Amino acid sequence: MAAIGTAALVAAALPVSASAQPGPTTEVRLIAFNDLHGNLEPPAGSSGKVTLPDGGTVDAGGAAFLATHVARLRAEKSDSLVLSAGDNIGASPVNSALFHDEPTVEFLNELGVAAAVVGNHEFDEGYAELQRVQSGGCHPADGCQFRDSFGGADFPYLGANVAFDDGRPALAPFSVERVGEVRIGIIGVTLEDLPAMVTPEAIKGLKFGDEVEAINRTADLLDSAGVKAQVVLLHQGDNTEGGGPDDCRVTPGPATEIATNASPKVDLVFTGHSHQQYNCVIDDPAGNPRTVLQGASYGRLLSVADLTIDQQTKDVVRPATKAHNEIVTRDVPPDPAAQKLIDEAAGKARPIANRQVGTITADLLREPVPSGESALGDVLADAQLEATAGNGAQVAITNPGGIRTDLVHASSPEDEGDGVVTYGEAYAVQPFGNVMQTMTLTGAQLKNVLEQQWQPNATRILQVSSTLRYIYSASAPVGSKVSDITIAGRPVDPNAPYRVSVNNFLASGGDGFTEFAAGTEIAGGPVDLDALVGYLGAHAGLAPPPADRIAVAP
Repeated sequence: MAAIGTAALVAAALPVSASAQPGPTTEVRLIAFNDLHGNLEPPAGSSGKVTLPDGGTVDAGGAAFLATHVARLRAEKSDSLVLSAGDNIGASPVNSALFHDEPTVEFLNELGVAAAVVGNHEFDEGYAELQRVQSGGCHPADGCQFRDSFGGADFPYLGANVAFDDGRPALAPFSVERVGEVRIGIIGVTLEDLPAMVTPEAIKGLKFGDEVEAINRTADLLDSAGVKAQVVLLHQGDNTEGGGPDDCRVTPGPATEIATNASPKVDLVFTGHSHQQYNCVIDDPAGNPRTVLQGASYGRLLSVADLTIDQQTKDVVRPATKAHNEIVTRDVPPDPAAQKLIDEAAGKARPIANRQVGTITADLLREPVPSGESALGDVLADAQLEATAGNGAQVAITNPGGIRTDLVHASSPEDEGDGVVTYGEAYAVQPFGNVMQTMTLTGAQLKNVLEQQWQPNATRILQVSSTLRYIYSASAPVGSKVSDITIAGRPVDPNAPYRVSVNNFLASGGDGFTEFAAGTEIAGGPVDLDALVGYLGAHAGLAPPPADRIAVAP
């Protein structure tokens, strides 16, 4: 299925005559996944499980198993496309990240991905690096370490709402794929608030526009060129209240809002970013039902949509759409080619990845208790406080989105549970390479930081060191939820200065915590991963801390 360029598309535009009678149809299967994050090997802990409708779980994920499931799904429908809703790379385990995610891109090429939208993590190393990932070539600083050469992605990275500051498009807005007798327009749109998710330097010179405006503008262009069947890859998502892979227990958020307002010309929306599983039908602005779905993360689910396209109108027969989320179970044979690639990456990373850095007595989970505090978050904050003690740090605070996976006591079924933590496992938890910074905040500013945990589209409970305690009331008005803040057991004085350590992402106001940008007397510290590795080495047999730092008012 070859992509069609913009110029050729417009030149090939022909008027399509409408007919009251349905004509012959073509069946097309779209297979999508999102938020792979370089998880070539089966993810561990809760990151490697899918929740079923009855609340049970099943082990899922792993690139070799994903490839097997994709091959079967494609074999069932001769006309099919593989797509991605973003964040394939970035925040990756060590066997991909050590090589700037080149192994993951090679896997996506082998998988036959036709198009992908950029997520926020595609910008982790900046726009220039994204262009290298697209076009190929060796890394400017590290060279080609995975293989002797790197050819880049065989598929386009899309971003209809990504532009340079002067308004020029920074990425292709769409791709048109010819499948059998029909053409399908693939529109890629990433989240408008992407700048809050990455460091400012990574997106310098770029701006990110309104998602709905970009979808509608691009849908009109495709429609005018005769491309009537249209699909959106949206790197934005909603959260859920639980349920199985095909439930629609979403808490309406940005994805629902975008799907509700995006052009009726769009026939299907694949979402991402929130790492949730759902399969919904949401009415478009014309009142017609439209499928909106997401497939969790880390290659655990494949979102499958079977479209019926009228060969005369060239449009999707919307009521005939059938969609489901397919679990990437591990009870199938691993794909040989994918397994060979995974083994190659693991072998080349092994000398670094398998080095022991510490031991734990039980799982350290990133899953929070009802207050929002997590055992792993507590450990990371304590590690960052200890690593920045030389800066006079009194408190350390880290963002939950920077905690990518659990630290498990038994990393595999063959592991008898010796609690060994390897460098690769620690890297999987903290893969961003953020630098610690210690700043001075007043007590009033610290309270403002904690109040910013409640944001219009999300609640993000920060993970805090053992020196910080506070109470919040979820029912209190925004801006007045937090009380009884203490540091080292003493009430915080609104006018007194306090030394607070955070990573450089938070220091720049990331995740909406803009109050950190007002910090003064900033002193640099180690990389967050180094802080964790050092802490694990200094505290052998580390146990999960009690969840007693954040209390919720009755």
